[in-house]
Amino acid sequence: MKIVSLLPSATEIVFALGLGSDLVGVTDECDFPAETSTLPVVSRSPLPPNMREPGDIDAAVSSAASEGRSQHSIDAALIGRLQPDLILTQDLCRACDVPSGDVKAALAKLESDAEVVSLDPHSLEDVFGSFVTVGRALGREDAAEVMAASCQTRVEAFRMKASRLPSIRVLAMDWSSPPWAAGRWVPEMVELSGGANLLSTAKEPSVPVTWKEIADATPEIIAVMPCGYYIEEAEEEAAKLFENPDFANTPAAVEKGVFAADATSFFSRPGPRLIDGLEALAWAIHPEAFPEPPPGTVVRVER
Repeated sequence: MKIVSLLPSATEIVFALGLGSDLVGVTDECDFPAETSTLPVVSRSPLPPNMREPGDIDAAVSSAASEGRSQHSIDAALIGRLQPDLILTQDLCRACDVPSGDVKAALAKLESDAEVVSLDPHSLEDVFGSFVTVGRALGREDAAEVMAASCQTRVEAFRMKASRLPSIRVLAMDWSSPPWAAGRWVPEMVELSGGANLLSTAKEPSVPVTWKEIADATPEIIAVMPCGYYIEEAEEEAAKLFENPDFANTPAAVEKGVFAADATSFFSRPGPRLIDGLEALAWAIHPEAFPEPPPGTVVRVER
């Protein structure tokens, strides 16, 4: 079977199921595992590669959203030449990946009969269910169910340990300029780590918040996890936030409870590595109860 993946998390799922050799096309943001670097790129972000300031990115994404434009373009001609049997895409976030409607429109022009499978998880349960959805489409349903069950077992272990720990007030930020509180599966990850999630709701989209709301929420831990940023970039953005008095006066900032996380690898993408993100977040919230994660996952940021 020839597979095209239009979202990085799906690419990771395909490899985790042992079918990476069946992938014939990916996006320019698919970078894990390393083998993806050799695959044809069938979808690209129109944002300039050197655009890294959060405010600039937010303005570009907001403009595209207001005009109903996707943030990614499809190379329909290349897909036509590749002749995939299956295309994995999503409808979750137009800022992140190619919506299924755009894919189906492109296939109609190509007169292609490729199957389109859309993954739209809003919770950890949905994420693990997407493993099975992909596995079923690829003829690896049993392996996918084993992978999902393994993740669920690890989640339950975190839930049991967290139930015996004091609750810590946690703000997870998936953008910094303007500030947004992380939603969907991230609030669940906070709760599973022994935290009380602030300013966002599990299974709901991330929400814009004000600096005053952040100050009034008095977070004891702030996890800065800008969507699409790796650890070095997240650390830089977290350090800048101390210039804002509302941020700098929070208990988290005063008591050295600010952390930067590799959001791209472990929080933003609804794939198998969310469990590694859960382990990292748990250590940041309760270092006395959870082991320190590998370097490059999460790092403390001080004034």
